[in-house]
Amino acid sequence: MLGALSVEPMSGYAIRQAITETLGHFWSESFGQIYPTLARLEAEGLVRRDAAGQTSGSTFRLTAAGRRRLVHLLREPIPAAPPRNGTLLRLFFGGLLGPKECTEVVHEVRDAARRRLDQLTAIHAEVAAEARDDVGARYRLMTVSSGLHAARASLAWAEETLDALREMDAVDR
Repeated sequence: MLGALSVEPMSGYAIRQAITETLGHFWSESFGQIYPTLARLEAEGLVRRDAAGQTSGSTFRLTAAGRRRLVHLLREPIPAAPPRNGTLLRLFFGGLLGPKECTEVVHEVRDAARRRLDQLTAIHAEVAAEARDDVGARYRLMTVSSGLHAARASLAWAEETLDALREMDAVDR
């Protein structure tokens, strides 16, 4: 939340949109926690509400204390997250499913990678236009670039894996 508000003041709804459309490509948040978290951050003096009224209709902005807290959080060591990849788990045990069922799984990965690549290409063009005049946008461009590389790698892996599955299916016939 603090990071989203460091870009610009936003309502809870706008934060949700930012998570869905931009941050969601590399970070996930529970939408049910947006308003309670904003209320907590406001009580801690890390954000302030611009408009009076209910939390859901207000615009929030980062305070100086909120900016300091965000910088502190960004400087913390990155915790290692254990990998969880349902696709690779299915392929690891693919001998139980067979090439046809595994092919369906990989087709889903390939199609999702294509959609992601299309989305990120559009976002990249938008952010690149902003990056000419905005240093913050240059950093955001780096994150979009990472997503583009990951989507291309997923797509290449899916194509390579589909070729291998076609060969296996041909041998099994």
